[in-house]
Amino acid sequence: MSMLSPSIGLLKLMLARVPMILKTLIQHGIHMSPVSGRQDLRTELTVAIIRSFMTFSHSITKTQQNSMRDPGIKGPIWVSKVVLPSPEIDVRNAVLHAIDELKTGDESFNIPGIASVEAEWTGYRSGVDKNAPQPDLSEAEKYHELRKEASSDTTILYFHGGAYFLMDPCTHRISVSQLSRRTGSPVLSVRYRLAPQNPFPAALVDALTAYLSLIHPPPGALHDPVPANKIVIAGDSAGGNLSLVLLQTLLTLQRSSRSISFHGKEIPVELPAGVATISPWCDITHSMPSAVKNAKFDYLVLPTFEGDEAAASVPFAPAPFPPDAVWPVSPPRSDLYVNAKTVLHPLVSPLAASSDLWENAPPVFISTGEECLADDGLITARRMHEAGVSVVAEQFEGMPHCHGFLMMSTPAGKRFFEGLSEFCRDAGAGRVEPTGKLTYLPFKLQSIREIPLGDVSDVSDKEVEARMQRTAEWRLDGEKEMLRREGARL
Repeated sequence: MSMLSPSIGLLKLMLARVPMILKTLIQHGIHMSPVSGRQDLRTELTVAIIRSFMTFSHSITKTQQNSMRDPGIKGPIWVSKVVLPSPEIDVRNAVLHAIDELKTGDESFNIPGIASVEAEWTGYRSGVDKNAPQPDLSEAEKYHELRKEASSDTTILYFHGGAYFLMDPCTHRISVSQLSRRTGSPVLSVRYRLAPQNPFPAALVDALTAYLSLIHPPPGALHDPVPANKIVIAGDSAGGNLSLVLLQTLLTLQRSSRSISFHGKEIPVELPAGVATISPWCDITHSMPSAVKNAKFDYLVLPTFEGDEAAASVPFAPAPFPPDAVWPVSPPRSDLYVNAKTVLHPLVSPLAASSDLWENAPPVFISTGEECLADDGLITARRMHEAGVSVVAEQFEGMPHCHGFLMMSTPAGKRFFEGLSEFCRDAGAGRVEPTGKLTYLPFKLQSIREIPLGDVSDVSDKEVEARMQRTAEWRLDGEKEMLRREGARL
């Protein structure tokens, strides 16, 4: 009976959504849907169903657990689980140095400890059906089998999405293995520390540990050294944020000529071959127009007062998860991931980084839908282009957040993987050709347009700064009110 419980639970959840599904079917059929002409029925239903699950009915701990359920390993996937040993404290100190170099005011944050980092080597396993079990091999043996099937000398370092508090490498195995199949590259998928238990900059410290571990394998590592110019850093959503802030950290450390003590060696800071981001979360404040304008196409529910001046007078409050042992924290914090004072730091919100901070960066790929975070990625792409970075940017009309991972078999999903994989292959080979343009892919992938990166948004840099500052102040006022209330209770 217990084996049937998950299926019964899912059936009950879906039955509760039958009215919503029927409404969506009818509106789509009579062309009365707000997304008519920009989403097909499958996409609209997918968005509606996912959006209906975006609630705060469970505690943070329970929500995390639900999002990190391991589906097991079967089918055409190789997975070799590894632990990257804890390095010297200097890795953490290097991140703190970069934070200090880029600070703009009195930012505050928790100083994390240094820790070992769990990860999964992931690759495509050929010649087996979708239900084939993983063979009974050691992790080392599975790694070597994975490497046999990897035809490329490029390695992809992958960071999963999940708003910095959800999900896990195990939830991304299928999409990551497809990326491996299409590029021929092995993928190291990182289990970085999650908030709220481990707020900024713990995840960034883990990301730097993983990157340095590829270049300079620690004792007992399964892999041989990977040259920095053969590493492509990649990630979706919050993982896209982490990919970009890791790049910004490396650029900052390089500008200050800082080396890092790592497992007994003093090593220089080297840049990767490229960075590939999928629906990157570049603005923690959610202050860009697309957060509201594109909400009808997306399943994300974002805290914003854009377009609602009445809401602006209400103090910002964190997502209303039921209290548990990990949330809320004391002293109170308005955001699961970061203190309100720090949301505008470039290593928290890449959109806050001025163009000059991206100078000398390697090629960057940014793919987005017509989603709530679209402006985040597109304006970041514009700023990088202004700094002379080779930017490859794509936008899919009507598509929601991380659509390529959600609907891999659709024409848009296949086209997404083609663009992502081509960039990873080209970056590893040092042959990314900058176009200076955004590739805009209409709903039916016909009449594809090229738009100059300077014209991807009519929101000026001055307006971007003003919007982010206004929303940051709203968050800070909310956090101050939370602190006042806690003080009154004590």
